[in-house]
Order: sequence, then structure tokens, then C-alpha cells
Amino acid sequence: MVLAHLATVPDTGKRLEQARRAGDAMAARLNAAKRKDAQVISLQDDAALTLALAEGAALGSYAFRKYKTDANGAPTLEKLGIVAKEVSADQAEELADLCDAVCIARDLVNEPVSFLNAKQLAAEIRTLSRNAGFKAQILGKEQIAALGMGGLIAVNKGSIDEPTFSILEWKPKGPVNKKPVVLVGKGVVYDTGGLSLKPTPNSMDQMKCDMAGAAAVACAISVAAKRELPLHIIGLIPATDNRPGGNAYAPGDVVRMHNGLTVEVLNTDAEGRMILADALSYAEQYNGELVMTLATLTGAAMRAIGHYGSAVMGTAPEAEFRKLEAAGHATYERVAQLPFWDEYGDEIKSEVADIKNLGSDLAGAQTAGKFLARFTTRPFIHIDIAGPAFITKRDSYRTRGGTGVGVRLLYEFLKQRAAAR
Repeated sequence: MVLAHLATVPDTGKRLEQARRAGDAMAARLNAAKRKDAQVISLQDDAALTLALAEGAALGSYAFRKYKTDANGAPTLEKLGIVAKEVSADQAEELADLCDAVCIARDLVNEPVSFLNAKQLAAEIRTLSRNAGFKAQILGKEQIAALGMGGLIAVNKGSIDEPTFSILEWKPKGPVNKKPVVLVGKGVVYDTGGLSLKPTPNSMDQMKCDMAGAAAVACAISVAAKRELPLHIIGLIPATDNRPGGNAYAPGDVVRMHNGLTVEVLNTDAEGRMILADALSYAEQYNGELVMTLATLTGAAMRAIGHYGSAVMGTAPEAEFRKLEAAGHATYERVAQLPFWDEYGDEIKSEVADIKNLGSDLAGAQTAGKFLARFTTRPFIHIDIAGPAFITKRDSYRTRGGTGVGVRLLYEFLKQRAAAR
């Protein structure tokens, strides 16, 4: 039995984060004691704080051990009961669904490409859809080519594995939105940089995480479906690896994209924007009320913000960014809005094609965002999760490796969006 009481701080977001970290510390002690189950009696009269405590304990107990042959060091805690008069059964179930989704996203990010190629990612998405109750349609290479998705096909040219394009949909009876929210997740299952090979050392060993945006989108939609959010949501996930094969696309190539725009390729390591652009163009048919991309897109975003948050930018009304910031503060998956001035678009003008896939050495996060904005006419928010998606050192309940960042952020954003209607 554990008694839990938390000191209060004035900031609600920080107070919830304090509770999560306390929950992680509690779970660490229980695991160290080899406990398999425990009961926590909360002395709080605040349901949100009690739930945050349990959230930190659940997420902090995560470990990716699929390929371990030795059980030593594995977390032992299997069941944590919470005794709290302020927490309803429905709230507890919602938290369990959310934590499960985050852990699935972490698993997907931590899987090596030797297992998780584009087809396997699509298979995992299909399994998620069956378990959660949303629709999933998987397109293969021939269908992708027939749609004219030149960016996705170009990036895939160096690979021996075929690309996939996954279309996810959660549409409840009587959704509160007439136009869907469209979420687009980058699904580069492994990124060598292609012919613009990433420099060594230590530049590729984390590149299995380049599909973290795809994992977050799929897992956030799975929670929305399980919780039956009254919100129509579309998810689009273009997936491939990026390798320097004999037929790989090359610097200097000109690629015709899904919407007909031509792109001069200056660097094959700027591949994420190529596949996201086709997905954004495809998304035009849905006439979404808001289109959001989630991607480990640029080192520039990571250098600007570090592992502490995600960079956001786009063309959506400022009110949408404030809602996203509020969701980020509540979940402590914080976001920082970057300027999105017109001049950043000038950086990607090309002399031989409509645009080029790389800007100057400056403001790389924004020029990547401007590239994406050329492929959508809808209100648009781009979330660059390059910094927090994968960490090499544990940060409390954010365990080493894939963090599952974006799942909690997106779900909170969608939940509050539905509640506000």
C-alpha cells in the first residue's frame, strides 16, 4: 500500500507534471522491490492529480524488451490499483487506453527496420484499427503510383521494400464537426539519408525513429476511437525507408508530385517533406477544417528547442495554435510556435522546377514547413517532433528510446476540440 499526497504549485500544467514524475518515482521503488501489484491510496481531492500520478507510474514502467533473452532488470509491476473517491471508473479506463496507446507508439518507434518495414507498419496499423474500431485502408506501390504520388515513389526508389500509404478514419455517429480534422504522420521507417548519406558516426543509429509521427497519429486515432470521441478524424500515413540503392533518387532530380507541382531535389535526406507533401495533396479531397502534420522532420527544430518540446508553425488561425499550446501544457508535451514569414518561402524557390526540397542553412524548420504548406489549401499546423521523439537518456516517465510523443498531445487537443462544440 502506498499513500500519495502531492505538494501544490500554482501552475496547473506544472502541477500535473509534478504528479506524473512522482508517479514514476513511486513505480521505480515498487519495481526495485520486485512488487507485482500495489494499491495507491490518493489523499488528493483533485481527480486530475491522481490520474497524473497513475499516468506517470504506468508510462514510467514501460520497457522495450522484445529482443532481450535475460529477464533480469525487467519491470515487475503488473498491476497498480488506485483508491480515490474523486476518480470515476470511466476516467480510469480512459487513462488506461491512453497509456496503452503511448506504449504501443513507443514499441513501434523502438522496433528495428529489420522487423518494421513499411508493410509491417501498415500491418500494425491494421491491427490497431481492428482493436480500436476505426477504419484502415492500406494502399500498395501500384496504387500509390497510379495516384501520382511522385514524392513517395521517388524516396522509395532505393529500397527493396515497397512503400505503403495508410488511410485511417474515425467517424462516429453524429460527429460534432462537418469537416474532418486531418492528421498526417511521417512514416519513414528508416532513414540513411539516401544518396545524400548521413555523416557518421552516430547519425543513423537512431533513424528507426523516423516514423514516430506515423506512430503518434495512428495511436492517437486509436484512443479517439476507443473513447468514441464525437469527432470525425482522418489519418494519412505515407511510409517507406530511404536508402542509397542502385535506383535511388538523386540530387538534381526533378520529381512531379501528387498535385502536379515539380520539385528539384537538392538533398535526398530531405525525404520526409517529399512523402508528407503527397499526403497533404491527397488530403485536399477531404476539405478538412484543420490539417496537421506530425513528423521528425528537421535537425533545425531539435537544435532550436532540444528534447523539451516540439516546434509548431503553419497557416492556421492563431486560435488553433493557442488550443494546441494549451493541450501541450496540460500533457507537458509542450510546443513552441516559430515564425512563418513569407520570406521563408522564398528560400525554396527553384530555377529549374516549381520549388526545391531544401532551403539555405538558416531557418531549416521553417523552410521545411513552407515546403509542406505549398501542398495544402486548408488551415494548416505542422508539428516537428524531431527533438522529443527519441531520447538517449531516461527523463522520468519518458523512458529511453521512443517516447511516444504526440499521442497524448493530439488526443488532448482532439478531446478538447470535441468538448468545445
